[in-house]
Amino acid sequence: MLEAVARRVETSKGNRCSHHCAQVTLWVLTLLVFAVPSVADAYVGPGAGIAFVGSFLVILTTIFLSFLSMLAWPFRMLIRAIKYRNVPKSLIRRFIIVGLDGQDPKLTDRFMKEGKLPNFAALAKGGCYHPLRTTFPSISPVAWSSFSTGSHPARHNIYDFLDRDRRTYLPVLSSVKIGSVDRRLKIGKYRIPLGKPEVRLLRKSKSFWQVLGEHNIWSTVLRVPITFPPDRFKGAQLSAMCVPDLLGTQGTFIFFTTRESDEVIKEGGIRVYLPSDGPGSNHFVTEIPGPDNDLIDGSPPMKIPIVIDIDRDNNSVDVSVDDEQYTLELGKLTDWVEISFKAAPGITIHGICRMLVTEIEEHFGLYISPISFDPEKPVMPVSHPSYYSTYLAKKIGKFSTLGLAEDTWALNEGIIDDGAFLQMTYDIDKEREEMFFAALERLRKGALVCVFDATDRIQHMFWRYLEPGHPAAKKATLANGGAEPEHKDAIEQLYIHNDKLVGRVMEKIRDGDVLMVCSDHGFNSFRRGVNLNSWLHENGYLHLKEGAQGTAEWLRGVDWSRTKAYAIGLTGIFLNIEGREGEGIVKPGAEAEALKNELVMKISGLVDEETGEIGVRELFDTQKLYNGPYLENAPDLLVGYNAGYRSSWDMATGVVAGNIFEDNVKAWSGDHCIDPRIVPGVLFCNHKIDVNDPALIDIAPTVLQQFGLTPPEYMDGKVLFKDVTDALD
Repeated sequence: MLEAVARRVETSKGNRCSHHCAQVTLWVLTLLVFAVPSVADAYVGPGAGIAFVGSFLVILTTIFLSFLSMLAWPFRMLIRAIKYRNVPKSLIRRFIIVGLDGQDPKLTDRFMKEGKLPNFAALAKGGCYHPLRTTFPSISPVAWSSFSTGSHPARHNIYDFLDRDRRTYLPVLSSVKIGSVDRRLKIGKYRIPLGKPEVRLLRKSKSFWQVLGEHNIWSTVLRVPITFPPDRFKGAQLSAMCVPDLLGTQGTFIFFTTRESDEVIKEGGIRVYLPSDGPGSNHFVTEIPGPDNDLIDGSPPMKIPIVIDIDRDNNSVDVSVDDEQYTLELGKLTDWVEISFKAAPGITIHGICRMLVTEIEEHFGLYISPISFDPEKPVMPVSHPSYYSTYLAKKIGKFSTLGLAEDTWALNEGIIDDGAFLQMTYDIDKEREEMFFAALERLRKGALVCVFDATDRIQHMFWRYLEPGHPAAKKATLANGGAEPEHKDAIEQLYIHNDKLVGRVMEKIRDGDVLMVCSDHGFNSFRRGVNLNSWLHENGYLHLKEGAQGTAEWLRGVDWSRTKAYAIGLTGIFLNIEGREGEGIVKPGAEAEALKNELVMKISGLVDEETGEIGVRELFDTQKLYNGPYLENAPDLLVGYNAGYRSSWDMATGVVAGNIFEDNVKAWSGDHCIDPRIVPGVLFCNHKIDVNDPALIDIAPTVLQQFGLTPPEYMDGKVLFKDVTDALD
């Protein structure tokens, strides 16, 4: 699932959290100095002679290491034979999992009954089809972490996109910890870091592919969320959710425009004004903003020049960047464009982006997508082994490495239109398909997992056309002059697209294969936003500092000396516990328990007075939901929103001001961050299962069992079937 709030931890230069952005930028640049995958790609040497000597030394080193490897080969084979002599016999050859993020059982049932999903229907008839219980909460990083580890959040430690720094109350990404380097060598204006910052995946418990690898069973894992930085195991992996862009954010687009505006793009973008001599201006020289250069005193932002020449007679634009010229057509996305930022002598940061001319007549607009790491020269570890992303790029061409690759914020802000967003999404989906089928063709035995995001992204952005009377649909119709939207059937076409994908996979299935097609959660409408920080403020549980208006993001105006509870993220409410939070006032134990019970009673069943509907279905005490070693890191309470409701955009980013309930008029009109019982996922399998009520956490232990392994004790899930009919000879 593509969660907008994750993008907002660090968005435009004026709005992103500077502390965390600095950490990410520092990491990027440190890796450039110390851990660039290929020095030859980034290094511009002082002369041909030194370059030749360096290449010669590399050749000699390679030959020497190869010789040592040959000598060690008999010993390695002996060790492997001893280590794996007692591995149980596998029941299957290959376990193939196709993840369709967000596919909903209600829509799946509807389209199957209408005869529009023949391959899904055939898979169900030949094996099985069930709703699939999701996680509490039903948020993508939580759900996919439970999928990977077979465990509940209290055992894998992921509860949302965001967590909070307990000392400062500021948001941090929940899945990754990025440290800093304090010791530096100063050479003139340059500050060279002496060491590497800590970069650590915060998901706990082993994934099932790590367990398989411990028993010499290969896995290929493509774009499964919460795998950044990548796991180390016997296999190959391409990371997904939380891989940043070159700006160190979760996705920041750049928009060059001749239209003057005092408004700052609040959500996920940077607007760059192009001063012009009038409507007929045809030539512009400007700069593409890049990351802050932490290798130089003062950390100035890196920039590269861009020259724009407009040909209005032919509805085209010539763009020159990095000594390359590209001809852009109005309304047509380019292929991937390579750009590079010079950080220091010999150090270059390589990225890729796509460009789109949005208007060209009276005014001019140029959209540049979030700048993704170049997969052939990534400056961060986005794959395992490190060269795997390069291998994929050589095989299928350039592809996005950004965790949240589809630019939902550009559509939310009206910078790009529905058609451009759909093209972007399906192009990314095609990249994923090519990776998947290439891996499937090569896989003789083992596991293959690939998650496709289009289902989630398109449902988020196009639910407004599925539901008559949706506030966002009304806004879109008005903006379109009352005309019917061109892409009103985008979700239906998406499910048909998924059906064709499943059909292609089924054609590749062999005897001895298990095929599962699943989603992490379902989907529902997002008509109304709920700001529980406003409710907490109005009801005396959250207080503002004297003079504060509550409009500052990330709860910056809160008076913590008088605040008992606060909300941050998509579904979590935290108590301001004494000794836990930086300025906590609620005593742990009886006082905290009484406060939780009080909030559960008051917020469960909270009514939207404007509509008369229940906005909050139930408030859950996490102590009663989970059991595990990381329970203390969970929100104290989880909010189960009713269908049609979700945390408002303001609440998700820690804004206190505003109404408790409000219409959602953004293109992001569908969601799943509600009561998980309302949004189960789907499970299709080419074999019947022996469980009536399957859950997402059941898949991991099932994979292990089918390869002859006993699931580890930390896994909460159960095995879905005893055996398979196509057992190995």
